[in-house]
Amino acid sequence: MPFSSALADDWKFSGVKRIVAVSDIHGAYDALVETLQHADVMDDKLAWSGGKTHFVITGDLLDRGPESRLVMDLIMRLEREAPLAGGRVHQLLGNHEVMNLIGDLRYVANEEYAAFLDFESPGERESWYQRFRNNKPADVNESDVRAEFDLAAPPGFFGHRRAFRRGGVYGEWLLDKPFMIVINDTVFVHGGVPPFVLENGLAGVNVGLKSDLNEYVTTSAMLVDAGVLSPIDRFKETQPSLTERLEAEQIEDEFAASVRQLLDLGNSPLHGPVGPTWYRGTASCTSLIEADRLDTALAELGATRVVIGHTTTVTRRVQQRMDGRIVEIDTGMLKSNYEGSGNALIIENGELTVINQDGSTDLLPIAHPMRVGHKSVAINEVELAGILATGSIVRSSEVGAPWKVVQVAEDDKIAYAYFNELPSAASFVPELAAYKLDRMLGLGMIPVTVRREIDGQQGTLQFVPPGTMTERERVAGEAGWAAPCDIERQMAAMYVFDVLVHNDARTLSSMLYSPDDWLLMLVDHEDSFGVATGRPTYLDDVELVIGNQWRAAMLKLTDDVLRAELGGVLDEDRLAALGERRDALVRESIQ
Repeated sequence: MPFSSALADDWKFSGVKRIVAVSDIHGAYDALVETLQHADVMDDKLAWSGGKTHFVITGDLLDRGPESRLVMDLIMRLEREAPLAGGRVHQLLGNHEVMNLIGDLRYVANEEYAAFLDFESPGERESWYQRFRNNKPADVNESDVRAEFDLAAPPGFFGHRRAFRRGGVYGEWLLDKPFMIVINDTVFVHGGVPPFVLENGLAGVNVGLKSDLNEYVTTSAMLVDAGVLSPIDRFKETQPSLTERLEAEQIEDEFAASVRQLLDLGNSPLHGPVGPTWYRGTASCTSLIEADRLDTALAELGATRVVIGHTTTVTRRVQQRMDGRIVEIDTGMLKSNYEGSGNALIIENGELTVINQDGSTDLLPIAHPMRVGHKSVAINEVELAGILATGSIVRSSEVGAPWKVVQVAEDDKIAYAYFNELPSAASFVPELAAYKLDRMLGLGMIPVTVRREIDGQQGTLQFVPPGTMTERERVAGEAGWAAPCDIERQMAAMYVFDVLVHNDARTLSSMLYSPDDWLLMLVDHEDSFGVATGRPTYLDDVELVIGNQWRAAMLKLTDDVLRAELGGVLDEDRLAALGERRDALVRESIQ
């Protein structure tokens, strides 16, 4: 379907001196206004004041917050005003724009619906109620039906749906927007850069996915007008119910082809984690897993960095990772939901700064923190290591020799850890060696580990969050299928690590997950770091994935570096064997 805007093919811009970017506003109108005023995008009268600035919103104007319509009206007006001063507003599509367009309304607040009452006539609402009522048993209580209807379609619901149709004020506006743009050397996209981007390119993303979106919106509207669907039918619920109706031949032949098309469009990358609006691997996977894929995509796009939203930063600050190739700008602007604030990323003459909604201008993007097994804002890895090393032992329990679960407290902070006993003069400390090596590589799979004496017994304390799930439990429960970082790719990284440390005792119970992020945690390395130089038996027939990032990381592990960092926890024979396995993996990566 052709785009209505003559500028819809204009997705690359060069020579832009100043860029301001925000993300994930979610109806937080006041926070957005304050942020843009401090970022010199608009003045105290809410008029464009950014001059030749390019202002980018990387999606998610909508949902959760009460003032989504005010936010859209403001952006639409700034979009008209900016070109008069030589500037530009780039509104990108996020997953929540797509959801509102297709009728996936899980996150629309009642206040958002109420803002569209002026689009909804009493007659239209009553007409849809009567249809809803006709699908209920004749003897059902009328007040119960009315209450169920009002819950499914709060006041303003049908106005909202009308406004987001093709031809509706907001539907027509959003259906013209791209998913991804490139300004100077920076890619802007909502969720991230999945393989779909590399496979389809900038045009494939903005044309292919836009075609799917337009066809879905147009086809579903036609089916609503024909009475095959109702506006109340939700996207997630419509798919299986339509399939059942087709199989039961309950849909008239003249609409069957359109229903099949809608079902097919429901499987588009537009709606899932393989597409750029939902993908979280860019924000969640470590560099050893993600960087090779990202670098290839950036090279194809002619860029050196990507700016993303979608995944709220754990620090509620603008963060960067992979040496600045990824900048994360979703700082939880909707305070009532995310306990964050508005932050604008400024890229001016190649320099990155951040301006907060309170006017703070001395901010820079901070490093993406490594938090293996925990996402707490209140504690970082250094603090956690300190708690484990010096905190008070509150409680310990046997969970099978020689491991114990220990509760450690310091002030108001509590951490749980495994205590693994060691001989008093042990020079071989495998858990600590695995942790140190993990951090040297940048793998990010071994939880914080310290050496400590408890009740006169030497050992290691290794952090483990409460409520973890083993790989055995995950598979049995069919969980983690929507993990932010694909679990198979995480396991591929684990395989390389296990070859490097020669872990011949990896079990499903030594692979843990915290269900809040589904990032793999590796424990129990008692049988690792032996003197064997071949592969662990369990990996004999596994094809290892060793890309440029793995090779670069291992090349930094020179013999001198290994001896300096691991000399206190591995003896010379183990260090020598580790070096030989490193060299073999490097050779394998070049083949």
